[in-house]
Amino acid sequence: MNFIPQSQNSVDPVKLEKLAEVAVKVGLQLQAGQDLVVTAPVVALPLVRLITKHAYMAGAGIVTAFYSDEESTLARYQYGSDESFDRASGWLYEGMAKAYSSGTARLAIAGDNPMLLSEQDPAKVGRANRANSTAYKPALEKISNFDTNWNIVSYPNPSWAKLVFPNDPEPIAVAKLAKAIFAASRVDLDDPIAAWAEHNANLAKRSHWLNGERFEALHFTGPGTDLKVGLADGHEWHGGASTAKNGITCNPNIPTEEVFTTPHALRVEGHVSSTKPLSHQGTLIDNIRVRFEAGRIVEAKASRGEEVLNKVLDTDEGARRLGEVALVPHSSPISASGILFYNTLFDENASCHIALGQCYSKCFLDGAKLSQEQIQAQGGNSSLIHIDWMIGSNKVDIDGIRQDGSRVPVMRQGEWA
Repeated sequence: MNFIPQSQNSVDPVKLEKLAEVAVKVGLQLQAGQDLVVTAPVVALPLVRLITKHAYMAGAGIVTAFYSDEESTLARYQYGSDESFDRASGWLYEGMAKAYSSGTARLAIAGDNPMLLSEQDPAKVGRANRANSTAYKPALEKISNFDTNWNIVSYPNPSWAKLVFPNDPEPIAVAKLAKAIFAASRVDLDDPIAAWAEHNANLAKRSHWLNGERFEALHFTGPGTDLKVGLADGHEWHGGASTAKNGITCNPNIPTEEVFTTPHALRVEGHVSSTKPLSHQGTLIDNIRVRFEAGRIVEAKASRGEEVLNKVLDTDEGARRLGEVALVPHSSPISASGILFYNTLFDENASCHIALGQCYSKCFLDGAKLSQEQIQAQGGNSSLIHIDWMIGSNKVDIDGIRQDGSRVPVMRQGEWA
C-alpha cells in the first residue's frame, strides 16, 4: 500500500535527497555504529526513507521510525473515551529516554497540520497535551540537556501547505512549501554542507560577542512590548552547531538563524505581545499578550486559542516562566521570504522569541557538569513543556543591560546594532 499522496509528486526529489543528506551529515553528524530514532508524520515517508538510506550509508547501527497520522489522531477525539485524554504512551517515551541515554541519536520530522485540532474540544486538547507532556518528560530531559545528538527537519505535508498557501491548488501549495523548506534549509545551494559550515561560523561569532558582554538582562521595547528579561547566572549563548554530552557536534534545528541562552526564571518583568501566531499541537494561538511579575506570567490573553494557552500555562509551576530567550534578525532569510509558516521551527527563525518552560542546561558555563539543583540555583527553569513563541519584528529594539546598569544597543528595528 502506498501512503504517499499524489501531491507529493510536487516535491523536487533531488533537493529532498539533499535534505536527507544534510539531516544526517550536518543535523546529526551520525556516527558509525550509532542507532537512530526517527519520528515523523506518515506523509513524510519519502523523506524518512531517504534519511534511513543516508543513515545506513553513514554506518548507522539500527534505524527505528515511529509515525503519526492525522486521521488516527482525529479518531481519538471523535471516538475515544473521556478518560483516555488523561493518558499517554509513557512506555514509549521511557523507551526513547533509555535509548537516548545509551547514545541513540534522535531525528524528528516536523510537518503536522497546525490546525488539526482547531475544531476539537479545547478541554480535551489541554488534558491530552498535559498527559503527553508528563509522559514525555524523561525523553525531553535527555534532549533539552543534550545527552545525545539530535535534529529536526521538515516535510511539506499537504494539509500544512494548504494552510500556508490557501489560494493555491494542493499540488502547487505543496511545491511552494517544499521550495521554501529547501531554501531555508540551504539545500537549494550547490554545496549545502559547506554553506552550513559558513553559517555556523557566523552564528558562533554572534554568540562569542554576547558571551563577552555578559549582560545581566535584555530589555525589549516595541508595540505592546516593554519586557526586561534577566539572564541566568553563568548563562552562555549558543547558536548553530552544538556539541552534545556524547561528544558529537550537531545542528539541532534545520533551519536555524538564532542565538539563544537561558533567562533567569525569577527575573522577568513587564509585558510582551506576540508578533506571529503560535501553532501548538494542532491549535493556533494568535495575538498573545502576557504580563510577568518576578519571572512568572500573571496575566495571559490571546485573540484566538486563549483557553488552550491558559491550560498550557497551568501544566506545572515552570510553565509560566521562561526557559529560553533567542535573538534573530528581522532580515533573516525566513523572515525575508515573507511566508508565515504556522510552524515554530520556521517562524521562530524569522523573529526574536522566548520559550515557556524547560531551560537548556547547555546554556550555562560548564553546563554538562552542573546538577539540576545547581542549574535551578543559577536561575534555570524546569518544566514539562518547552514552547517557543515569537516577539520580535522590525519595530522592536533590544538593549543589553550590564551589571552596572549601563546599556548597550543589541538590536535596533529588528537588526543587529
